Amino acid sequence: MCAANSGSNLIYGAGMLDSGLIFSYAQLVLDNDIFKMVRKVMQGIHVSDETLALESIKSVGIGGDHLMQEHTMKYMRTLPSAPHIIDRNNYQGWLAKGGKSMAERAAEKAADILANHKPQPLTAEATSALRTIVEDATAEAEEMNKRK
Repeated sequence: MCAANSGSNLIYGAGMLDSGLIFSYAQLVLDNDIFKMVRKVMQGIHVSDETLALESIKSVGIGGDHLMQEHTMKYMRTLPSAPHIIDRNNYQGWLAKGGKSMAERAAEKAADILANHKPQPLTAEATSALRTIVEDATAEAEEMNKRK
């Protein structure tokens, strides 16, 4: 979060453990959830007459049920992040869903992705750009080896 607040747009170390000596797909899945939450926070909160909901607040009044208001339902899904691995249920809800730890859920999600994900083929332009990057890097490495 500190790096994001300072304006950094590069996240390093996703999925890494033990100072980068170990890579974990489960940690990568968990880090993805965290990075999405940081990105959501960095978007800020849009403040307008509509998002402030003053009319809704006035109509419900003190002690009323604000959560079930149409306005709340409309905006509540756009403001918070929606993590896939972090479980925001209470203890009973967590138990009802199997009571698995975050590490267990992350490992299961990573295994599912590895077993079942079918990536979309790259476009011809993307393939060409990647080929150029690899060829340029290979040529640069060969040139550096010649100088040694």
